[in-house]
Amino acid sequence: MTNLTIINCKVVNEGLIDEQDILIKNGRIEKIDSLIEPIGEYIDGAGLTLLPGVIDDQVHFREPGLTEKGNIYSESRAAVAGGTTSFMDMPNVLPPTLSYDLWKEKNHIAEINSHANYSFYMGSSNTNIEEIRAIDPSEVCGVKVFMGSSTGNLLVDDPVSLENIFKDSPVLIATHCEETPMILHHEEEFKNKYGDNIPIENHEFIRSREACLFSSKKAIELAKKFNSQLHILHISTKEELLLFTKDSIENKQISAEVCIPHLFFSSVDYLIKGSLIKCNPSIKSESDKIALRRALKSGLIDFVATDHAPHDIKAKDNPYFSCPSGMPSVQHALLAVLQLVEEGDLFLEDVPRVTSHNVAARFNIKDRGYIREGYWADIVLVDIKREQVIKNKDLEYKCGWSPFTGNKFSSTIIETIVNGERAYSNGKVIDAIRGKKLEFTRG
Repeated sequence: MTNLTIINCKVVNEGLIDEQDILIKNGRIEKIDSLIEPIGEYIDGAGLTLLPGVIDDQVHFREPGLTEKGNIYSESRAAVAGGTTSFMDMPNVLPPTLSYDLWKEKNHIAEINSHANYSFYMGSSNTNIEEIRAIDPSEVCGVKVFMGSSTGNLLVDDPVSLENIFKDSPVLIATHCEETPMILHHEEEFKNKYGDNIPIENHEFIRSREACLFSSKKAIELAKKFNSQLHILHISTKEELLLFTKDSIENKQISAEVCIPHLFFSSVDYLIKGSLIKCNPSIKSESDKIALRRALKSGLIDFVATDHAPHDIKAKDNPYFSCPSGMPSVQHALLAVLQLVEEGDLFLEDVPRVTSHNVAARFNIKDRGYIREGYWADIVLVDIKREQVIKNKDLEYKCGWSPFTGNKFSSTIIETIVNGERAYSNGKVIDAIRGKKLEFTRG
């Protein structure tokens, strides 16, 4: 590893904005001071803003088994191009990550191929409770529980199995909350009306707010009953916000996140974007979007994720029932959050809290998520005054498209540094750089 000094930059970290220099040695932040004599390679950050790298706790990088959509190599390239330095990948691949051996296999793939730091959830089913009980908390980021419709055998719909997971999981439980019977009822209702060609704008009524609220309530009841550490993924309705409380992240037993699509799109956008923004939980009304933005700013929602989920663009043109849900977004996560600052829905000094600090604290990630001496140097330099229009030719995604294509963002990523190495610099991913496996400070 080379020594690296970053000088003359505006550092945004832990609620403060300061002019600071950063000295990096052996991949870690050696010194933070107002005047550091450059050692080795240096970057002049004059006019730039330095932030902790984004930690995205919810991505679907599609490997193994679904690599026609994306893979750890391609999607981690997109991650570092967008300022994301660490990710946590979900278990709904082929085969689903339901055992320690399959979990180890994903880590091996990432060790060879990932440009960003990585961790992988253990999946849950009605039958793999022993694998969950055997998890080493210092290695595994969390257990993913699909409490709503999912593919394969990842749906946990047996009440006893669900209780066992909440009772015995040694790590945080991350839930996808939608009530399957309600969804199936609405699907039948709309199919009777439209046949297979259901207009995409009805997605929000099929994957309804009632289904989200019912399932989120159930998850919270279980967490309180068994004193579980619960994190509810991708909150999409204003009604669900009433289930949560404001507190420091370290004091929370139950936390929540909001994803980029739900912060930036609403039901009116179905008319423009169509099935490109079909995702689960569904994008809902403009009033929901506004409420989610306010909850993020106030601290009611703890942090942001992407739920990055690439699909072949041709499949997005299929009729409703065969059109897959999900969209790629990891390359524009930080730009999207900084756009909230531009639009007055977030303060600049709050950005690290919702992209990095709270994620690191909630998952007990070791030595990451903050700009601190002794921590790994996972940082991003941004020009917050350089506008850019998103174009497909600039995407790193294997799928080659983005719901943000044509959108203008107010900022541009200049440098992404992973473990002290420049992983993305002035428009190019540095292909030789590889991330590290995340470690957790749990017993």
